[in-house]
Amino acid sequence: MINDLDKKHLARCVDLAKRALELGDQPFGSVLVSATGEVLFEDHNHVSGGDHTQHPEFEIARWAANNVPPAERASCTVYTSGEHCAMCSAAHGWVGLGRIVYAASSKQYAQWMREWGVAPSRVKPLAIQDVIDGATVDGPVPEFAEQIKLLHQENVRRRA
Repeated sequence: MINDLDKKHLARCVDLAKRALELGDQPFGSVLVSATGEVLFEDHNHVSGGDHTQHPEFEIARWAANNVPPAERASCTVYTSGEHCAMCSAAHGWVGLGRIVYAASSKQYAQWMREWGVAPSRVKPLAIQDVIDGATVDGPVPEFAEQIKLLHQENVRRRA
């Protein structure tokens, strides 16, 4: 179930994705929230420099590993504009973070790219649950997925 608090954090993810696009990067943004609702960390994509591991979800996992006690990680929620890729899902699982809420799914993203004639990624668009056993996942959220689609469409247009 997606509630108003979830929507607030997803809106921030959209803002971060917009910021990434403004900076010439792929439009992805993510936020880590504690069990008490405190925003602990947020980031957006930084892959335009050539390091395609610089996803915000991966950075969240890395930050949590260094800053959140292991016993508290499972009670945190990761909000993200797009469903984790396999790399980010694995990092999330290894670190032991909790619930994931995403605006648009990997399946939606892959479909959009096909529609726009973009060559498929070498990394398969796996669902988070295909990578992390027992993951609590909510998404996609249609009202935010449409906003994310428009950002990705603009990114493809700019790169054409």
